[in-house]
Amino acid sequence: MNLLFIADIVGKPGLEIVTNILPGLIEQYGTDVVIANGENAAGGFGITPGAAKTLFENGVDVITSGNHIWDKKTIIPYIKKEPRLLRPLNYPAGAPGSGSLLFRTTGGETIGIINLSGRIFMDPIDCPFAAVKGEIEKMVCETPVIVVDMHAEATSEKISMGWMLDGLVSAVIGTHTHVQTADDKILPCGTAYISDAGMTGPFDSVIGMRKEVMLERFAKQIPIHSGVAEKDLCLNGVLIEIDTESGKARHIKRLQVDYK
Repeated sequence: MNLLFIADIVGKPGLEIVTNILPGLIEQYGTDVVIANGENAAGGFGITPGAAKTLFENGVDVITSGNHIWDKKTIIPYIKKEPRLLRPLNYPAGAPGSGSLLFRTTGGETIGIINLSGRIFMDPIDCPFAAVKGEIEKMVCETPVIVVDMHAEATSEKISMGWMLDGLVSAVIGTHTHVQTADDKILPCGTAYISDAGMTGPFDSVIGMRKEVMLERFAKQIPIHSGVAEKDLCLNGVLIEIDTESGKARHIKRLQVDYK
């Protein structure tokens, strides 16, 4: 199975990138499933039903998210009825939506997808390490192919999750920091790992936001809204090849595709 994971999509520039180049990437790499983190697809903070539909219509199969999932309130009724849009599994019981999904590809293969949120420098929600174990136990009854989006700030927390799940899942993909790391690897027991897949959006920016405003915020400590930048558009992500019989990853490759 060939999996394409698209890193955190930021605002209209991120949606533009996906709309214009994802179909070509699917054809170029022969991908069987596309997962994208879309929690910042609407104005740089949160996601709306319209943004989610744009991603689905242009080749994304499943959307993961993170701590900004509730920033746009219109997403709450939508996530209740759209199982392909995930929120972190370790939100407290009763939170709308689901943190996991068994997705069947057009080729008839099943992949389990789990979305987690870290807790270091993040919202103090339930423990991701405790939450994920039970979910994996359920999924392995249906498929050996399981992919985890670990949306977290601290690299140490993401690396710890990778080591804990090595051999239990096919891949642990870090998101949230918007800076692609160079530690893509196959762990000893067959799990593909990267600390952060990066960002899909404008790189003439500070992690997607207008740099001149972000500089003023840091220099003067004034909480002004920065707004999404517009230039130097690029798609970040990872390509992972997975053995569908064993669930083990064969290869992981970082992806950086310039758009304009």
